[in-house]
This record gives sequence, C-alpha cells and structure tokens, in this order.
Amino acid sequence: MRTAHVTRYSRCAIAHDWRRHWPLYAMFVPVLAYFAVFHYAPMYGVIIAFQRFNVRFGVFRSPWIGLENFRKFFESYYFSRIVGNTLKLSTLDLVVAFPANILFALLLNEIGKSWFKRGVQTLTYLPYFISAVVAAGIIIDFTSSEGIVSQFIALFTGNAVNLLAHREYFPAIYVGSNIWQGIGFGSIIYLAAISSVNQELYEAAIVDGAGRVRQTIHVTLPGIMPTILVMLILRMGNMMSSSLPLLEKMLLLQNGSNLEASEIISTFVYRKGLIEASYGYSAAVGLFNSVINFAFLVGANYLSRRLAESSLW
Repeated sequence: MRTAHVTRYSRCAIAHDWRRHWPLYAMFVPVLAYFAVFHYAPMYGVIIAFQRFNVRFGVFRSPWIGLENFRKFFESYYFSRIVGNTLKLSTLDLVVAFPANILFALLLNEIGKSWFKRGVQTLTYLPYFISAVVAAGIIIDFTSSEGIVSQFIALFTGNAVNLLAHREYFPAIYVGSNIWQGIGFGSIIYLAAISSVNQELYEAAIVDGAGRVRQTIHVTLPGIMPTILVMLILRMGNMMSSSLPLLEKMLLLQNGSNLEASEIISTFVYRKGLIEASYGYSAAVGLFNSVINFAFLVGANYLSRRLAESSLW
C-alpha cells in the first residue's frame, strides 16, 4: 500500500512539474533530437569495423571478417607512429594549454580596471571564432621563412626557415596555436567559478595578513578545484581525439615535410575513410580510438573520485 502511494505521489509530482515547466521541456526537445539523430542513431554503423564493407552490398550484406581490420591496423607500419604522435601532441596540449586557461583566468581576475579587463577578454576571445581555414592561413604565413615568427627566431639563430617544413617544430606550433585560439574562450568557465567563491574567505585571508598571491593559492584555487577536476576529466576523455576545428587545422597545417610528426589518429581516419574509401578499416581505427578515450575517461574519473572526492559520477 505504501509503495503504491509513493508511486502515485511521484506521478502527480512529475505531472505538476511538466505543467509548470513545459516551455523548458519543449526547449530540450531539439537537443534530445540532435543527439538521437546524429549521435545515437549512427552507432549501428560501427559494425562495419568488423566487415569488409562494400557500399554496393551495404551494412547488412557486406562479408564479416571479424577482427581482421583491427589486426591490420595493429600490424601496420603506421600504428606506432600515429598512436605515438597522438599521445605526444595530446599530452603536450594537456600539460601546457590546459593550465594556461586556468592561469589566464586567475590573471584576469586580478585586473582591477573593469574597462581594461573587458578589453582584454574581447581581444582574447576573438581568435576562437576565427575559422580553421583562416587560422591555418595565418599560422602558415607567420611561420614561413619571411613570417614574423620565423624572423623573430632568426634574431637569435641567425637563420630564418619555414618552420612547418621541419617536423621537430610542429608540436610547438600546434600547441602554441591552440593556446592562441583557445585561451580566452577556455578561461570563461574558470572566471565563472572564481566569481562564485565565497568572498568571506578572502576577507578572512586579508585579516590573517595574506597577500594576493597567497589568497590565490589558498582561497581561489581550492574554491575552483572541483571545476578544474571536472574539466580535466572531460579533457582526458578526448585525449586521443580532435574536435572538428582542430582536425581541420591539423589537416591544413600538414605537408609532406612534417607529416611524420603531424599525422594523428583523427587525420589518419579521415584519409583512410573519406579519401581512400576504406570504410571498414577506418571504422575499426575510429572504434579503437573511442575505446581508448573511454578508458581514459573512466580512469580519470575513478582517480579523481578516490583522490579528490570530486568526479562526474
């Protein structure tokens, strides 16, 4: 009897909440439809990773080959190089670009003049909205032998070279351009987290004689640490992948001279799948990439929950 009463009460509460907030639920429908159509519905296509897929036969009539596509990738000449480049660039981006967003937010928070703070924010947000084609064009021009970056380096080395023609410079160019494009936009969520820190903690720190640096270390950073951990977990879930703008920029910056250092899993899947039409093979590589990303995400969430008691779930 008690269970039936609780169930009836829950249904009434849900119905009341629906009547009261139906515009919010209606606004959620397009979001739900987007994920259903473009993220969940296509997931059935992952089965072509286990097939010798032929467009003429389709998904359900193409011959099954089991793990042959995966074995082909693992035994290929490109496996170690592509996986190594992906891990190297992602780790470098995580170690350098991820803290840069946090540091920039902390520095912006210390600016007292509101007009100057807004101006800096606007200038640093703008590169994020530049298209990948334009951004890549700027980078190519600046790193050419006559570009401003190459000319600046030549002041110390005495020799101006095309930096993108040398594979050893590509990681620095890639990570540096990511910081340039993303530092302003990436700091928004940390600025929001900083604004929610209890101001009484700063007042107590001032009473104890703490300066701005010690306030940042002992008040601001602990206050935004849950946000930092959540963003870090989400970043770990994309360690082996690149978003569409980053993929486009990577493809545009690649050339025959730096391909050995710039080829990553995402660009390899693009070349094999869309250019060479090896759909089953590229699907297998993409599935392998997704599994590794999922493992990174679960591992980072587990460690965060155990060590910091803050996690996504």
